[in-house]
Amino acid sequence: MAAESTPLALPVLPLDDEVVLPGMVVPLDLSDSEVRAAVEAAQAAARDEPGKPKVLLVPRVDGTYAGTGVLGTVEQVGRLADGDPGALIRGRGRVRIGAGTTGPGAALWVEGTRIDETVPEPLPGHVTELVKEYKALATAWLRKRGAWQVVDRVQAIDDVSALADNSGYSPFLTTEQKTALLETTDPVARLKLATQQLRDHLAEQDVAETIAKDVQEGVDKQQREFLLRRQLEAVRKELRELNGEKDGEESDDYRARVEAADLPEKVREAALKEVDKLERSSDQSPEGSWIRTWLDTVLEMPWSERTEDAYDIQGAQAVLDAEHAGLEDVKERITEYLAVRKRRNDRGLGVVGGRRGGAVLALVGPPGVGKTSLGESVAHAMGRKFVRVALGGVRDEAEIRGHRRTYVGALPGRIVRAIKEAGSMNPVVLLDEIDKVGSDFRGDPAAALLEVLDPAQNHTFRDHYLEVELDLSDVVFLATANVLEAIPEALLDRMELVRLDGYTEDEKVVIARDHLLPRQLERAGLDGDEVTIDEGALRKLAGEYTREAGVRNLERSIARLLRKVAARHELGEQELPFTVTEGDLRDLIGRPHHVPESAQEPAERRTAVPGVATGLAVTGAGGDVLYVEASLADPETGAAGLTLTGQLGDVMKESAQIALSFLRSHGAELELPVGDLKDRGVHIHFPAGAVPKDGPSAGITMTTALASLLSGRLVRTDVAMTGEVSLTGRVLPIGGVKQKLLAAHRAGVTTVIIPKRNEPDLDDVPAEVLEKLDVHAVTDVRQVLELALSPATNGAAPEVPVAA
Repeated sequence: MAAESTPLALPVLPLDDEVVLPGMVVPLDLSDSEVRAAVEAAQAAARDEPGKPKVLLVPRVDGTYAGTGVLGTVEQVGRLADGDPGALIRGRGRVRIGAGTTGPGAALWVEGTRIDETVPEPLPGHVTELVKEYKALATAWLRKRGAWQVVDRVQAIDDVSALADNSGYSPFLTTEQKTALLETTDPVARLKLATQQLRDHLAEQDVAETIAKDVQEGVDKQQREFLLRRQLEAVRKELRELNGEKDGEESDDYRARVEAADLPEKVREAALKEVDKLERSSDQSPEGSWIRTWLDTVLEMPWSERTEDAYDIQGAQAVLDAEHAGLEDVKERITEYLAVRKRRNDRGLGVVGGRRGGAVLALVGPPGVGKTSLGESVAHAMGRKFVRVALGGVRDEAEIRGHRRTYVGALPGRIVRAIKEAGSMNPVVLLDEIDKVGSDFRGDPAAALLEVLDPAQNHTFRDHYLEVELDLSDVVFLATANVLEAIPEALLDRMELVRLDGYTEDEKVVIARDHLLPRQLERAGLDGDEVTIDEGALRKLAGEYTREAGVRNLERSIARLLRKVAARHELGEQELPFTVTEGDLRDLIGRPHHVPESAQEPAERRTAVPGVATGLAVTGAGGDVLYVEASLADPETGAAGLTLTGQLGDVMKESAQIALSFLRSHGAELELPVGDLKDRGVHIHFPAGAVPKDGPSAGITMTTALASLLSGRLVRTDVAMTGEVSLTGRVLPIGGVKQKLLAAHRAGVTTVIIPKRNEPDLDDVPAEVLEKLDVHAVTDVRQVLELALSPATNGAAPEVPVAA
């Protein structure tokens, strides 16, 4: 421990916010009155005592003197480097400050006791290690600063106290840290403190150097990028000059482009705000590229471009008739729309309440009837641009409304892209396969279409990417679908429904002759005078080779036929010109796939045994015939009850129960052996078991099949039926009459039974189909059985066993 010696009387030299430790030599400015007073007092006292004048160096922090000072000797008095008077003072040792006393001069005198700071020899091992550590840290710090001479001086200090006080020269130490060193009288403790302070500073310095290095590398990269970009701009400028272009032709002056563009007022304001942001952002900012892409999209939109509608109503009607056979409902609707547009335009009512006179139509029908191609014909007839938007399989709401600009790779929605692609604000937009739109975790695109297809809202449509209002009220939207039930009810409510129920055989022949055959002749590399197909061959292709609602498979059959003729000609087996007749079809493309029920031999017909009836149904591919088969189980098996097969829905299963219950309760009056229904199991099957079926319209068909089974009377081959049955035998109305009658006509059926309340629906059926069908409208199942069941054959036993 340090010991204290004899008291001293010394003049006080205060040091404001500065600390001098023993062993340090510091110059002090004598222009300070307190410094000058202390030095002069020390000089006056030294005249009577041997040795150099002595002062007491005391730190004064915020006006408060420290409790420990340093005995200093005035080594020299002269002038400093700047010419001011100064004194050179060396710190000699620590002094404990006591009470005040008197002395010569104007300085403050105090009594102090010298503190003994010697360390006993030899040094303990831990102190020796501490000395080595301090010297190593100090050497590392001094080498970073290039102070090699000081390194040798520090290495030469062996005294623990002097080594610790040597840190007083460190410029990184604060006044508080130096004061703590001063007031630590134990040399070993003071060396530990100095070592810790030096260690902390070196750690901070390493972190600061790492940060500075990273910053410098970033700055260097930015400088290189800036230099390269300037060089790239200079190269582009030189290339433009070589190509004879003016310097401003590829300019990024978006402000001039926005001001020169014919934009709506609100769009102009939004664009100018983005231009302001672009001008404030740096070239390296990612936001700048987002803004440029957005501005390019806005400037590419045809905000003020509109095509003039062709108000030649008769000409539009002629265009539709020339490009599509049949489809009278759609043609009438487009003609009505053009007529109303013409009258509104003549009376200056083009824009009412900010809304224009657009249209939203839903074309619903089976595949292959021309829904998609009709959209292009509508645009042609109206003189508008046409653009198709495929919605099949779309599951992301952003596909309709666009992505937010904050996302990487953000794009506007398909509606905005369609308008941009069309190049006008009033195109015909075909929303293809709207019933195939799905929904998942990314949202419901059908819900996003609600605003697009609402005439009361779409004049202020907002895309998430553009975020400005887009007027869609002048667009003609045509949505196509195969299944009406797959379209959400709210979305369907916003569209005007137009049904396309399929073509008659005569219409298919006209379409094949006027449209399909010329197109396929061109694709097969043949001329119209080289290969012809007569009407009988076309009719057989439509009726027996391709039984469908549309004409897609018919076109494939024609293409296959022409390919076969072309191949045979190239092989030298066929001479041209060649006319394909009905008799040539089997040799060219094989046997027919669909033979009408009426054309089959009695033994081959589906209804050649009791218990089989022909019904009519509607599927996604249009109308179709539906056979119902019924059988009774052997009474010895004991399998009583009703068995239903064929992937039936709940409604169809209930219809089967109703049919069975009706026959059990009214079998006696119908002269049917209903006792078999109690003891024997009844099995009703709908062929094509892999196809799901549902609906109530097979009620009278199942009743007829069961009645045929019980009575042993065959169902007439030429009869098909549709209708819901009640427990009392009433025949209730159903839907899809037109599609079902077209299907019956295609299948070769001549007699059709429908509910009486569906009789008004016959107005929608083409006249040429009604002429070839004998349609019976009934109200009771008894009428159905009288019409459908063949008379009993002279009391012969039925083929299917019934109870005795």
